[in-house]
Amino acid sequence: MAKEATTKRTKGTGWRHIYQTLHDEILSLELEPGQLLDETTIAQRFKMSRSPVREALIWLAGDGLVVTLQNRSTIVAPIDVLSFPKYVEALDVAQRLNTRLAAELRKDSDLDRIAACQAEFEAAVASRDRLKMSHANMQFHMAIAHAGRNPYLAEFYERLLKQGRRMLHLHFDYLERTSDGYLLTDEHVQMLDAIRQRDVERADALAHAHTRQFQDNFFNFMKENYSTGVQLSGIRQSA
Repeated sequence: MAKEATTKRTKGTGWRHIYQTLHDEILSLELEPGQLLDETTIAQRFKMSRSPVREALIWLAGDGLVVTLQNRSTIVAPIDVLSFPKYVEALDVAQRLNTRLAAELRKDSDLDRIAACQAEFEAAVASRDRLKMSHANMQFHMAIAHAGRNPYLAEFYERLLKQGRRMLHLHFDYLERTSDGYLLTDEHVQMLDAIRQRDVERADALAHAHTRQFQDNFFNFMKENYSTGVQLSGIRQSA
């Protein structure tokens, strides 16, 4: 159940508090895909008028996390499983290119930043807080992207990472329940090592394997929990 909102707010920040709370609840799947977001109910929950609620929903729509229907009702954006193969293809390309560039162009300061992000991710994994995990995971990969010094590729990569955060939570759920455990920390360490060694080809291969692991575990989660009959195919074992 959604948590109670604190009543005291700094003037002008009400919509931001609603936005951040709903944002986190959507990403963590506490608010489920397709769930109705009624303005009146949300306003009562946060003890505010409907105006800041509408503002928060506009920003959430800009993030692609909510959808306004033709009857003007708002729902949590569905997770488009059918589009996942195309999504993961794009993610694979962006992840490999940014990681290759990082291995080629990184500076010592970049290594420090990537290592710091990895330490934050390991702490989040130890806490088993999936919201912190997905945030730290994104920070790690964006630190790699910034080390590659191509802002266009970094921006494209960031958009894909944001779009996939809810699917990543399902991926975490699968890993948590399997004998494999959390493999992501080891994979991150290997990617950092390849970047540190300026081993471009190894960095590329590790980035590809990292995307493939996400893909395979997401497929396994879907097979365990849903019987849609949908045929899912994604990136190949090698490219």
